[in-house]
Amino acid sequence: MSADELLLLAQLRQAGHEIAIATIIHTRGHTPREVGARMLVLRDGRCFGTIGGGCGEAEVRMRALQVMDEKRPALHVVDLLDDPALEDGAVCGGKMEVWIEPVMDQLPAGA
Repeated sequence: MSADELLLLAQLRQAGHEIAIATIIHTRGHTPREVGARMLVLRDGRCFGTIGGGCGEAEVRMRALQVMDEKRPALHVVDLLDDPALEDGAVCGGKMEVWIEPVMDQLPAGA
């Protein structure tokens, strides 16, 4: 993470926000963002950063909320072959693997 991302993360945690971090770890074909792009997702659904926008980003936001509930990381595959959010008919034509992890102060019981 960059220094700016770490500072933002620390500020949000200090303010009491529950957060998940979504990071693109692998891409195939054409995707809107490259490996390493990150998005912070807050419990209230607000996001900081982007992994590309559109329906794929909305999928990841929803999965991040589940990850916070489960308190376990997850791998989510975003298929961009036919994103209906693209009104002009252009599609990215690729897939992204996104690692989503909850930010926790301590390990959950039994971990």
